[in-house]
Amino acid sequence: MNAVYILWLRQVKRYFRSRPRIIASLGQPLLFLVALGFGFGPIFQRAGQGSYLQFLAPGVIGMTILFTAIFSGIELIWDRQFGFLKETMVAPVPRVYIMAGRTLGGATVALFQGAIVILICFAAGFRVTSFSGVPAAVLFMILVAVMFTALGTAVASLLSDFQGFQLVMNFLVMPIFFLSGALFPLAGLPKALAITASLDPLTYGVDGLRGALIGQAFYAGSLDTLVLVVIASILVIAGAYLFSRIQL
Repeated sequence: MNAVYILWLRQVKRYFRSRPRIIASLGQPLLFLVALGFGFGPIFQRAGQGSYLQFLAPGVIGMTILFTAIFSGIELIWDRQFGFLKETMVAPVPRVYIMAGRTLGGATVALFQGAIVILICFAAGFRVTSFSGVPAAVLFMILVAVMFTALGTAVASLLSDFQGFQLVMNFLVMPIFFLSGALFPLAGLPKALAITASLDPLTYGVDGLRGALIGQAFYAGSLDTLVLVVIASILVIAGAYLFSRIQL
């Protein structure tokens, strides 16, 4: 288990040492909050939906965790190309421990990034309806972070270059985000879009965050939790299997 802790700590240290990366990664959430939150706010309010900033903030938090978690797979390709992964893999520990350490590290980094965005949302005017829902919101953030970090690891285990990873991730990340209901309500969608959104795992993470923070969930909180736990478990198992088959 020491290997898990060491790799987790390495991931976290790498994050805190890269201050420009932290600042740069906040640009997109800020853009969505300012441009969409305030730009579409009056339209959303006239439609009788209340404050769009309140509605949008949980989606932006989920988006931040998604992007940070899934792109942690790039670090795996980086370590693979520059030899660090080979040094790690020859250590006398099971590969599943190495994968667990990297996944937990990537998920922790995603949670830190999500926490920073929460503070930005508060500064922009977002307010939690009831602080009793904060523990549930943290749980949903953890599940989303673990789920997409495992997915990033699984995809990175199959690829050996940065260009291929970025291409695959763009075909995955953008549809996952835009179809999750992070930017629009799930109620009243056309049937085809509603079915597509229901198949998107991030939908349940964003919906759970909305329910916990502002009490506007579309699905039941228990359903959101169950779906996230099941999908996260499947992706962690798949990621561990694919990581164990990496050829150095």
